[in-house]
Amino acid sequence: MKNNSEILIYQTEDGKTKIQTRLENETVWLSQEQMSDLFQRDRTVITKHINNIFREDELDEKSNVQNLHLAHSDKPVKHYNLDR
Repeated sequence: MKNNSEILIYQTEDGKTKIQTRLENETVWLSQEQMSDLFQRDRTVITKHINNIFREDELDEKSNVQNLHLAHSDKPVKHYNLDR
């Protein structure tokens, strides 16, 4: 299967929130920090919801989490796809 991957940038009209994310095979991958910015919620709230999703088996963690190495980061950052 061909891997179609591209970068998308979302920005609010006021320019205060800007999120750069990866679109791969028609699905978006976001870090917890990006989700926090997108939904304007504290990262701890995002973490709680993600943990509940996996604990209740709504989604399979192995299929919906990727560790990505980002520029200017010493360690990989978890990215989540929550619509599969």
